[in-house]
Amino acid sequence: MAAHSTSHSASSSLLIVLLAVLVIFTWSSSAKLSTNFYSKSCPKVFSTVQSVVHSAISKQPRQGASLLRLHFHDCFVNGCDGSILLDDTPTFTGEKTAGPNNRSIRAFEVVDEIKSKVEKECPGVVSCADILAIAARDSVKILGGPKWDVKLGRRDSKTASLSAANSGVIPPPTSTLSNLINRFKAKGLSTKDMVALSGAHTIGQARCTIFRDRIYKDKNIDSSFAKTRQNKCPKTTGLPGDNKIAPLDLQTPTAFDNYYYKNLIKQKGLLRSDQQLFNGGSTDSLVKKYSEDTETFYSDFVNAMIKMGDIQPLSGSSGEIRKNCRKVNN
Repeated sequence: MAAHSTSHSASSSLLIVLLAVLVIFTWSSSAKLSTNFYSKSCPKVFSTVQSVVHSAISKQPRQGASLLRLHFHDCFVNGCDGSILLDDTPTFTGEKTAGPNNRSIRAFEVVDEIKSKVEKECPGVVSCADILAIAARDSVKILGGPKWDVKLGRRDSKTASLSAANSGVIPPPTSTLSNLINRFKAKGLSTKDMVALSGAHTIGQARCTIFRDRIYKDKNIDSSFAKTRQNKCPKTTGLPGDNKIAPLDLQTPTAFDNYYYKNLIKQKGLLRSDQQLFNGGSTDSLVKKYSEDTETFYSDFVNAMIKMGDIQPLSGSSGEIRKNCRKVNN
């Protein structure tokens, strides 16, 4: 009898343990991101975001690259938490004036417009961090690139970090190949992810001050390409020359395709860090592959974007859902 009750209590204890494990497992997996996170709470989120992104890009194609870059610069500084969107206040300095961001990141007003339309549709539900992830995906698709299902469920940070944004986590345009590899590795992204994500430079523009040294000093550059760029970017520093812009991809500057890699093979990378990917090093073969095979580039790019979107999201009860992407809720 005693033996029977012992085994009975053991089995009920086991059941309790299993239930506890199940609860913990369910809780932890719900804290992860999912593609259908808003399917009940905000079913029109995708169409709402896409219509604003579409309209912004049709007015100014560069906005697509700017939205994609906001997501990247957000995720690389303390995770994909919308911290990059916070404006400075008298008592707080955000990330907008950090070296990699100052006079460089843009499209904040597009994000504002998306947020206000999404708030009308479902108030207090969709985070600014998720809006950045969706807008990045939509931008790529609208400009002719691949489409993928975005994982959602991130929450917004209640703070930002100027020092973290300045700490070198975002690789500068002067980076060596080993620096690029290491900066991405520190975020859990492989060398292949890094080369694929660099393909985002098939769209967008850069300021003369960012590529001046490359076009006047570097040897690993096509001479006619260098001359073309020198026409618009004077050798002497200062305004207005510093702010003259040039497309990162000289062939198809507003189309998301694999011309970025074709340019690198011809030594026509605009940034020093771009040309590092095809400069006699370990990533040459991958650049060559992507230059010949758009499908492989697209599939590796999508996988890397999904991985990047998974960097340290806030979930559960961490953070908040901002009402205005530029400021923390009161």
